[in-house]
Amino acid sequence: MKQYINYIAPILLVFFSNQVVAQNVGDILPEWTHGTLDIHEISTGRGSSTFIIMPDGTTMLYDAGEVTEITDAKRIPRYVEIKPDSTRAAGEWITRYIERLIKQTPLRQIDYALISHFHWDHMGQITENSPQSKYGLYKQAGITRIAEQIPIKTILDRGWPEYNYPTEQSNPTILNYRAFLNSQIESNKMKVEKFKSGSNEQIVLQYKSKDYPEFEVRNVAVNGEVWTGVSNVTRSHYPPLDDLEKENYPDENMCSMALRLSYGKFDYFTGGDIRGIPRIGGANWQDIETPIAKAIGPVEVSLLNHHGYIDSQNAFFVSTLRPQVWLISVWDSAHPSPMVYKRLISEKLYPGPRDIFSTGMHEANKLVAVGLDKLASDQGHIVLRVASGGDTFQVIVLDDNAENNKIKSIHGPYICR
Repeated sequence: MKQYINYIAPILLVFFSNQVVAQNVGDILPEWTHGTLDIHEISTGRGSSTFIIMPDGTTMLYDAGEVTEITDAKRIPRYVEIKPDSTRAAGEWITRYIERLIKQTPLRQIDYALISHFHWDHMGQITENSPQSKYGLYKQAGITRIAEQIPIKTILDRGWPEYNYPTEQSNPTILNYRAFLNSQIESNKMKVEKFKSGSNEQIVLQYKSKDYPEFEVRNVAVNGEVWTGVSNVTRSHYPPLDDLEKENYPDENMCSMALRLSYGKFDYFTGGDIRGIPRIGGANWQDIETPIAKAIGPVEVSLLNHHGYIDSQNAFFVSTLRPQVWLISVWDSAHPSPMVYKRLISEKLYPGPRDIFSTGMHEANKLVAVGLDKLASDQGHIVLRVASGGDTFQVIVLDDNAENNKIKSIHGPYICR
């Protein structure tokens, strides 16, 4: 895969030097500065987690995955090694990563935490061995582990307060999560809200919003309710449950929360584990990527839906978003599938260069999908650093074998379209 930097004249590096802090491979990542947008795809080898510092210092965590090892096995073969090592659970590593970053922000807290959907690799897995919280009668894993150390002001999820779509959510991890919410509301004054599709007013800058009128977080979809791209208008993409047999209800992945983050010309999309290809024999409405793509249009960067699994990144979605950079939050040998990868790189779907970055590509997958050994980067924390105003951005890959935020590689600047 060709890197986009190869297509940019060297003089641009000088021209944009006043908008990005100078750095070199081997250096420690320079701190976030006011006016800059930082998006961190965190590599733990056990789930998805994205931490964002907005231009005024408002912080947002999107997912906090923590899949637990099988107790009688050293490692699940289909997973990569936990990063930086197995001495701590993934939720602890995420916590420590965020703690290094929020020292730079106004209140050293997580202003918004979003749980895209209720699967372990996005919210944390509770087991008999999970430690008890000091705040209440719930256990720590993923998001509940992070809140043990870092204050969370507001949590948004797809189920609050009933947790009954499409059916009652009552597995042990969900019950633990709900106990966590109730305890945090009472003891730490945390707010909990249901994610509102179509809204651009639910997630907003908390400190100096008037300084950055070109910044917006748009809620795009949740539980099949999809923004139309017009004002705050949405429509229900999934049929009423009364019209479906229970076995045909939308599954958990299909209910994921999706959002678009915009800063000037820069746009970033993330959609949890939404589906773009119906189940075998399934109805067309099971493809929610297509209506989402129609609403949001082209972006500069997109995180792969469902980690690039076989039911994601359909041809229409890829050709409509046409990003300069694809990101893959991955640790499993099933992600991404070879056909998904072929669609990502196909210039028949959209012309021009594009780079692909992965948090942790499994070695076995490189043998199956031709080209996966030639990504712009296949291992490490991935940092999108968007210059003030949103005209350019860089991709900076950090070493995930240690906690020093050391730079492995630098890509860009990419010019936003």
